[in-house]
Amino acid sequence: MFVDKVTVAIQAGNGGDGAVSFRHEKYVDKGGPDGGDGGRGGHVILQADENINTLVNFRYKQELKAEDGQRGGKRRMHGRNGADFIIKVPVGTVAMKEGTLVADMLHHGDKIVIAKGGDGGFGNAHFKSSTRQAPRVAELGEQGDAFELVLELRLLADVGLVGFPNAGKSTFLSVVSNAKPEIADYPFTTLTPNLGVADVNNTSLLIADIPGLIEGASEGKGLGDAFLRHVERTAVLLHLIDVYEEDVVTAYKTITNELAAHSDTLATRPRIVALTKIEGLDDELINDQKQKLVSIVPEGTEVVAISSAARTGILELLRKTASLVKAVREAEAAVTEEEDEGIPVIGLTTDQHADAWKVYHEDGR
Repeated sequence: MFVDKVTVAIQAGNGGDGAVSFRHEKYVDKGGPDGGDGGRGGHVILQADENINTLVNFRYKQELKAEDGQRGGKRRMHGRNGADFIIKVPVGTVAMKEGTLVADMLHHGDKIVIAKGGDGGFGNAHFKSSTRQAPRVAELGEQGDAFELVLELRLLADVGLVGFPNAGKSTFLSVVSNAKPEIADYPFTTLTPNLGVADVNNTSLLIADIPGLIEGASEGKGLGDAFLRHVERTAVLLHLIDVYEEDVVTAYKTITNELAAHSDTLATRPRIVALTKIEGLDDELINDQKQKLVSIVPEGTEVVAISSAARTGILELLRKTASLVKAVREAEAAVTEEEDEGIPVIGLTTDQHADAWKVYHEDGR
């Protein structure tokens, strides 16, 4: 079962309580306090794992809790720290807390502490003073973080296939890759995202096929736009349009509008438009449909015609797609490199300067 969004209850471990204890030694009538500190509660840690591809396990285990720290002991014995709880999620998972992004797991092995365990309380040994020789007080352990966390899986692919149901997306994916999506002559054949790898120009393209969109998908019609999160990270969109559409311009605009309603970034994502199912049609009809699209797509957007069944135009399309993906990735890398070159500066306000610690040399300077 493919599950790409879940809500789970997160509970970091509570800190252990400090102990109240006194030394008991031979010939020592009243020993001093020796209560140990409580152990720290376990953290909850998110870890990306490339061997996992769905969030289905969290449908049946929605409460995730780290171990509590142990109570302090006598003879200043420190309580044992609680064991951390590691949540393994697919690469590409994002974590949201109260609508705010708290983690984006982009690489295998990525780890982040999303809930901190509570500190252990001080034992009574900490509270001895000149006026209190036998304190009978100790601290309680702190509570660990607790909240609801939303986990969303967003597939990491180079190319995202978009279009109406039955536009030929699944057939295209099955032809260019080793993916075996369900293919049939009825709407919404694809019910979950499919991934395939296409090899072209000595490189590999990871292609994501999502369920078809219809007008009003952003409002929940059809299968809705729930799966659009899986093409948010793609470098390029491949918009497939059935050549038999009565109005290819409306078909193009409808999908473009749904993308824009979901995300501003998707609306401007570089793309290639492909007319599909051209087998058996004369060139004049194909070119007529093609020119209608050329007249409305953004400047520089390629419009091609293909037949997955006859393998017509497939290699040309893959080459154009690979070239565009390369250009987009290089541009992204250049921006990232430019951002990384900046040195972060931490500034203080006037009030913060007044409250800050001042450091002096021994001679007073």
